[in-house]
Parts: sequence; C-alpha cells; structure tokens
Amino acid sequence: MNWKPTACILCECNCGIEVLVEDRAFVKIRGDKLHPASAGYTCNKALRLDHYQNADRLTSPLRRRDDGTFEEIDWDTAIAEISERLQALPGESLFYYGGGGQGNHLGGAYSPATMHAYGARYRSSALAQEKTGEFWVSARMLGSPTRADFEHCEVALFIGKNPYQSHGFPRARAVLKDIAKDPGRSMIVIDPVRSDTAELADFHLQVRPGTDLWLVTALAATLVQENLVDAGFVADHVEGYEPVKRVLRQVPIADYCVIADVPEPLVRDAARRIAAASSVAVYEDLGVQMNRNSTLVSYVEKLIWILTGNFGKPGAQYIPTNMSGIGRDRGRPSGEGPRSPVVGAPIISGLVPCNVIADEILTDHPARYRAMIVESSNPAHSLAGSERMREALQALDLCVVIDVAMTETAKLADYVLPVPTQFEKYEATFFTFDFPRNIFHLRHPVLPAPEGLLTEPEIHARLVEATGALSEADYAPLRAAAAESRAAFAQAFLPLMADPGMRRLAPVLLYRTLGPTLDGADSAALLWAAAHQFAMANPDGVRNSGYADGEQLFDAILAGEHGIVTTTDEYEASWQRLSRERINVELPELLEAVVNAEPPQPDPDFPFTLSAGERRAFTANTIMRDPAWRKRDAAGTLRMSASDAQRLGVEAGATVRLTTRSGSTAVTVDVTDAMRAGHISLPNGFGIGAGIAPNELTRAQDRDEWVGTPWHKHVPARVESLA
Repeated sequence: MNWKPTACILCECNCGIEVLVEDRAFVKIRGDKLHPASAGYTCNKALRLDHYQNADRLTSPLRRRDDGTFEEIDWDTAIAEISERLQALPGESLFYYGGGGQGNHLGGAYSPATMHAYGARYRSSALAQEKTGEFWVSARMLGSPTRADFEHCEVALFIGKNPYQSHGFPRARAVLKDIAKDPGRSMIVIDPVRSDTAELADFHLQVRPGTDLWLVTALAATLVQENLVDAGFVADHVEGYEPVKRVLRQVPIADYCVIADVPEPLVRDAARRIAAASSVAVYEDLGVQMNRNSTLVSYVEKLIWILTGNFGKPGAQYIPTNMSGIGRDRGRPSGEGPRSPVVGAPIISGLVPCNVIADEILTDHPARYRAMIVESSNPAHSLAGSERMREALQALDLCVVIDVAMTETAKLADYVLPVPTQFEKYEATFFTFDFPRNIFHLRHPVLPAPEGLLTEPEIHARLVEATGALSEADYAPLRAAAAESRAAFAQAFLPLMADPGMRRLAPVLLYRTLGPTLDGADSAALLWAAAHQFAMANPDGVRNSGYADGEQLFDAILAGEHGIVTTTDEYEASWQRLSRERINVELPELLEAVVNAEPPQPDPDFPFTLSAGERRAFTANTIMRDPAWRKRDAAGTLRMSASDAQRLGVEAGATVRLTTRSGSTAVTVDVTDAMRAGHISLPNGFGIGAGIAPNELTRAQDRDEWVGTPWHKHVPARVESLA
C-alpha cells in the first residue's frame, strides 16, 4: 500500500491530503506536507472522507419508465435519446444547473460546449445562492472580487462567517488560534451565534438575526463621524466618497445599535480598533449572504475596509489571480444587463438566481425552461422551497441528471447518467484565491472507477457529437498536430479560435485531440488553453513562480500531484487589477437603499428566527453520500437558547414541532448558551433521506431584492413542545 496525494473536497480550501487505500477504502488519511497551501494541515472533517466512497453508487445509465421506475440502458441509447429530445426543443428552453460539486470542477468546464451545441443560453449553480450579490458589488466598486490576507492581518473581521468550522482560507483553525493568542492582534466577529470563532474573538457583536445591515452601517458611520477615515488613502485612491460621507454623517448610530441589539460602546470600540490597525482583513459569508439585505451588507462591508485604507497591502484585501475567473461580472447598474426570460431576474456573473428557477419553469410563458441538465448538484434538496422545486422538475419536458448517486433530484429525472467520484478521475477545483502565492491542484485518481461509468467530459463530448457540431473531420488535423508536438498543435488549434462557434466548442475539441496525448489525463486537456491564457494575463506572477510561459505552467500542472504554485505576486499587483485607476464607492441606488431599509418586524405567529443550514463539526455539504459520516447529531438537532427552552418547558433531547410558513417537522432539541433568545438553527442536511432537510422549511420567494439570493438564515418559525 502506498500513500497517494489528493485533496479534501468539503470546503473551498481543498486542503492537500494523502490517503492509504485498501480494497477501495481509505484506511488512513493524513495532511499532505507537500501541498503548497495547506502544508500538512487538515481539520477533522477531511479525516472522514472515506464515507464518500462507500455510498450506494450508480453503475449504469438509467431511463425512467412510464410508471416512474427506472430501467438500465446502454450509453449509446442514453446519449442518442437525450440528444434527440433536446434537439426537439427550442435551444433557449434548455437550462443547465451545476457544473461542479465542491472540488469537482473539470467536468463542468466542458458544459459550455454542450450548451452551445444545443443553443442553450441560461445556467446557474450553487454560487447563485450565495455570492452573486458580493460579485456584483465588487465588480462595480473594484472590477473584481477580492479576498483577504488573514495570515498577516492585525485585525480580522468576520461577518456571518465561522471559519473554525467552514474555513475559507488556508490553515484556518491554526491562523485563528495565532490571532487569538497574539496580544497585538484582534478578532471581531459579527454573528448572532457565539460560534467557535466568536469564542476566540476580542469583540463579538452578537447581532439580532436579520439586522446585520444596521450594525455594519453603524460601524461605517462611526468611522466617518469620529473622523477615523484614512483621509490620505481616500484622497489618493477613492472616488465618490463625498456622497457616501454625507449619508453616513446622518446615520443615527445609537438607533442603529438598538435595532441590531448590540451595545453602542462595543460597536464604537470595534470601529476604533479597525481604524487604528495597520491592516484589516475582512470576510463576509453565508451568514449574511443568505440573509436579509445581503447585497446591501456586501456594499457597506466594503466601505468599512476601503475607507480605512485596507487594500493592496499585507494583511488586507487583495485581488487574486484565478484560472477560471469565477465571480467575474461587468458590474452594470441595477436595471441593466441580462435578465432571465420569464421572471426578468438579473443574471449576475452569468448565473440565473437559484430562487427563481421554479418560477421560470412553472408557467405557460413561451420562453419557460422546458429541459434541464443537472450536473453534480442536487437542487431538489439544496435550493429553497423543496416541494416547489420538485414540482418544477417534474413539470419539465426533459430532466437529465449527471451524478454518482441516486439523489433527490436524480429520483425525479428522466435519465440518470453515472460518473466516477472525485477520487476516481482527474479532478481540480477553481476555488484558489490565495495571495501572494496562489496555487492550482490537478488531483490524480487514487482509485479506479467502477466499470460502466463515463466521466463528465466524455458525456459532454458525446452529447456535442450527437448534434453533428463536431466530427472526426474536425478532429483529424488536430490529432495529427498533437501527435507531432505541442507547438504544432498550437499552430493548428489557435486559428480555429477565430471562429466564435468553434471557440465555444473548444473544450471538447481539446478533450478529443490533445487529451489522448496526456497519458490518461484526457479531462485535463482544457487546462492547456487555460494555462496559456492565465500566463498571458499574469506574466509577472507566473514567471516569479518559475514558469517561462503557459506551456511550462501546463506541464507543471500535469506533473504536480501535490499541487503547484501558479503565481507569486507583489502586493502592487492588486492595484494593477482594478478595472479603473480608483476604487468607486458611490453606488447611488444601493446608498439610498441602505438608509431607507426597514428592519424586519416580529411576527407573533412565527416568533423565532430559524437559520436553516448551519455548518457544524459533524455536518458537511450535500456531496457527502453516506450518513454514517455524521457520528454525532445524526438526525440534525434544533439548537436553541436555554431561556427559550425554559420558556417552552423543554429540555435537551426533547422532541418539538418546528413550523415555518412552508412546512413542519418534528425535531430533537439541543439546548446551548451559544444561541440568542429567539434564534434557532438546523444543520446542513445530508440528503438522500438522512436527517432533516432544511429546505422543506424554506420558501423561494424569500430572497434578496437585488440579486435573488435566499434568506436561508432568516426563516420565521415557531416551536411547540410535543410533551
């Protein structure tokens, strides 16, 4: 038995691990000391990854019978029938969802070719449940998404983020502990829960659920009203400050603190600590991004670190390099840009808001979505309003699911196409945003795939070929060139990219022609083009990492089983990546909305606020297939404060009835002093019948007014004792 390098797939960090395999089981797992980002670090979750491998697997394409059951069919039949049915529908009615579960991105990178071959225009993914508001705001203010350097910051500010459990940056737990024990550094946490991270913090602003906007606005207003703004930075690097200053000078800080239910002196002290620091790193995450006023919070959060000069220096915000350009948006003002065909929802970063998908299907509108390809995703379980999402999936003319297991979504499909797991094929993640050293990790298979499966790139290639969009006549010259040399291949391939149609089919062209020359790493073929584009966009960073050009970078990616450093930047590089010379802070419609927002009002019928989908020590995202992974809290307990439990007359372990506007369930109570009175939480559900599914209790119509992200963290609820 040999240790094989790969990576954890449970959060965006994708820490390097090594696995010892015996009889298809991961008998031991350890951190990979040769991984350039995690360097041997791993949290407890990675050590339980074997349960992903031991779930019930799909082994053959399935077709739904008229009676609702499934029958096995061969691949040729599946591809031919799916293609025929897709071609019988208007291309614009085809909707693509997914393109990569956590750590599972290579397959999704081939989907644009399939979409082009069938005339599809619309797509979405889990990112549209979380990040699109921040993407849009970042694009309008800076031109690109930003990240933060917690390794070197003096002050760390977390807003709706518990990195002790959800990570988000390399070696998160070690970094948090380093900050906590250093008397010269501080940690500020904005969270209604006294989370593991809040326990380590110097300032815990335990905000009333749903009022984060008023709290962050009070922080920003304190900076202005107490003259704590970095005037030199603003004068040199910021435009649009005067209207922002006028608005923030008028904010009644004391009133806003009352709304947020956080003591005003604590808020002012936190603002002063931010202003006094040599560097501040800020991370907003799902606690606010899946909450009320999420886009406005993203805007004000950025005002805090911009007005204090925390950009483009060690320990502050930066603009990273990225192999895929995740999160890129044109940053058009509201009311401009592409819209979904039925609801007219804004499409941010190319993604239709998840919360309108059902509305785009359940209608007689001629432009409705009539077919869906779902890849490595489970929207029937993971999107708001599961009942309505199931109704929408069943209303489609055609639903095709590409996945490893029979998920809730797969059970509703017309065709289910089985694929290898992330550990049975070449895979990668594009969630690499580190600075000044950024990394990329092409993970090699550590297990053989079961017989009868096809990889996602192979499925996409066959679907494209079934339309006649590509054929052997297109491949033959490129194959001949690839057999000669990479240089010859480039000379043959690049002229084809002048044709927009061929350019959109490029992933499959590369897979079929360059792919067979890569010693089994066919799926990595599109990384050849990506590496060249990346090297041209970031020449200094690539050269600083030891690569003369994209060809050398691609070779290093192929050979680097432990991951490689792709760019080594100077901090000045962030300034060069701005879309304009100065940072723009004036977003008029958002600025107006900030001061005119109405706080959430209590509902006597639903006096609790439920956070639906909390990351806990023994929960993971929904790509985990085996519920045995969750040794503790297997069913998913309802956490509540001791005062609420006393008022309801229940004790820990008691069963209560949890009811929202969309559903009801019986659930076991966990009493903890980490929760505020009136605030309750459920963990992420596993799916496939394991534990409570939180989205049975949420509604798709409860969503952000700007970008449509869901209010998963603010669900009105009531709790009743069943004793």
